[in-house]
Amino acid sequence: MRTSADVGSGAAETAAFPGVKWHLTARPWQPSGIEPSAYLETVERVCRFTAGMQDACGAIIDPILGREHRYSTAYFAFAAATLVSRGRAEDLLQPAMQAMEHATACVAGGADAIPDRLGEFFLAPLAGALSLLAPRAGEARASVWRQRLCVPLLSIIDGEHLQLDHRRTCAMRGEWLRSTAGLAHRDRARDFIERHWLEDQRERIVNDCLNLYQDHSTDPESHAVEAVGRVNLLALVEAGFDGKSGAEMRRAVERGTAASLLLQDPSGQCPPNGRTCDHVVNDALHQLGFEMMAEREHARGNAWSAGQYRRAAMLSFRSIARWQRDESPWAGSFYASNHRFDPGHRAGMEPIGNYGNCYGAVMCHLAESYLVRRHEFPETPSPTEIGGYAAVADPRFASVFVNAGGMQMVINLRGDVAATSGADWMALGAVRFSRPEWDSRLGPSDGARDRASGGGASFGPTWMEGGRWVRLADIPGRYQGRFEASFVHPLLVRCAVEYAPLPGKQGPTFRHHFVITPDGILATLESAARIQYAVTFPMLEHDGGPLRSRVGGYIASVRYPDGTDEQNFISLASNPGIAADEDPLRSSYGWLRPVRSRSNITFIYPRVTGDPPAEAVRVSFRQTAQGFSSVLGRVNGSLYVGRTSAGGKGKSIDIDGDGRPEATFTSICGFILQIENGVIRSVEADRAVGATIGNRRLSLEPYHPELL
Repeated sequence: MRTSADVGSGAAETAAFPGVKWHLTARPWQPSGIEPSAYLETVERVCRFTAGMQDACGAIIDPILGREHRYSTAYFAFAAATLVSRGRAEDLLQPAMQAMEHATACVAGGADAIPDRLGEFFLAPLAGALSLLAPRAGEARASVWRQRLCVPLLSIIDGEHLQLDHRRTCAMRGEWLRSTAGLAHRDRARDFIERHWLEDQRERIVNDCLNLYQDHSTDPESHAVEAVGRVNLLALVEAGFDGKSGAEMRRAVERGTAASLLLQDPSGQCPPNGRTCDHVVNDALHQLGFEMMAEREHARGNAWSAGQYRRAAMLSFRSIARWQRDESPWAGSFYASNHRFDPGHRAGMEPIGNYGNCYGAVMCHLAESYLVRRHEFPETPSPTEIGGYAAVADPRFASVFVNAGGMQMVINLRGDVAATSGADWMALGAVRFSRPEWDSRLGPSDGARDRASGGGASFGPTWMEGGRWVRLADIPGRYQGRFEASFVHPLLVRCAVEYAPLPGKQGPTFRHHFVITPDGILATLESAARIQYAVTFPMLEHDGGPLRSRVGGYIASVRYPDGTDEQNFISLASNPGIAADEDPLRSSYGWLRPVRSRSNITFIYPRVTGDPPAEAVRVSFRQTAQGFSSVLGRVNGSLYVGRTSAGGKGKSIDIDGDGRPEATFTSICGFILQIENGVIRSVEADRAVGATIGNRRLSLEPYHPELL
């Protein structure tokens, strides 16, 4: 895992991927308890809404556009067929067959007859729907569908050498599924996949340092669109692709999906950044990838890894489920993005996206996830809930994911300079703060940059220039960041970002230091320049409904009116100078107000019910030469002590502060202690070492937790 952003990319696919070896979490953990039937219940609700949008010809009409749009009809046919094949929603059989009738007729007519010329997206769902519906359709009707779906691939897609981004992975997967269903010639399908893997797809994922899929449609790359390409390729190899490149393809996509475990936020949201970011369908794609890997690891006998992927899939599902609508006339459908603006406003959507295809993709991928989930086995904590990493994405993504004890921070080292699909999607600076069992939309979940005004919002430096305040996110064409991590442990990460002008550009250089703990993040901004500078707090103000915010004194805080979770930016200075005098900017999921603090030291404190109030944290906060302390816990060098966990790197640790260690080790090691009511309940170390905890002596094996 790279910990410095200036390391170049290239041919990293064969390198060992370290992942997260630890098992213990900083906070109490329990499985989700989500049953597979929950998938079908969710799919049925959205299918029932979608059936109401079907016209007499079987086409699904977008409720906003008033016409058939993209792949909604094909996706509905597959999702409804999944329900009926599992003995649910018998009344949706006829709508499913009508959709199949219309969609197969479109395919038979070639690219010009397919809505928006997106034939690639029709292949996989229709091949799947055929196998599910044929037993109920009758041989004559099913035969017509088969004949229509046998037309040559190049008459369905835009052409052999067009649409070589993620759309080509849709064609590769779909053509293989057609061949396995007897709808296309197996050898020609294999040749098509091999040719495009070698000519235009391989370099997009094999050359990426984490084996994420580079769509090459934005600069920096889009984490949202990344999932489309990678999950399609993963589904292709899971469907039994047996070409010469199959083994290499599997290694790359499995390693990339392992990396995506580190990028998911602890509440289940997929990574921010890039066009279509914050769309609900992105979480559905990640869920599908995690479910495939859960089953793959289960088949290999890797129980812990299988449980982690299953847990990640459940986190994705929980994130998805909160966006299903209950109010009439939209009940059952999904908001397109992670907000509650009226869908007609198109907030956060690019020109090619619309309401119907967005919720249609959610129902399709949820149905796929249900079919993929064939075995039940225990969930285990996901890496994003454990922490202990600083994952630096490939320079083309220009993002960093840092996590200690589930407290995650996402930093963008570059921002959009040229608009893509009419918008800037990536803000320079820290754009996401999140933690387990907390509504990380408050974090915020993403940054913002408005192309019209040139204004941006992220957590980062702001300074006086030419008589006005300039925020880092305002000027991505002038600045970039460089990341370094000096200490990485599941309970404590120390790192910094240096923001400096690009070659040939002018401006002050800043260094933002971060100490990440399970309780919160201490951020200290420094600059040698003789200028006035401050820090911007990006506060979510409205996401289709107003939030409750409070800005004044030493604290800027925000929460939902009906929620208890709260984000707090605490200025740790005698004169914080907090000001909220600038206009809000709309991100892809809501309005962010840039709040300016003249204090260079900030404690970022995501709070849940039962946690100390922000003011109590501020009053008790004390900085020391080696760290800090508050009512939440303390940091001393490489050691952390909190309310439910303690550890770091050392030979002993004093938990209650009485001068006597409660745990000692025979040699310096990395370790985690889980604590309940002040009592150590479990221990884990990163090497073979002896331990004395209370009156008990233990011989610990590397990364093997011991219960006490």
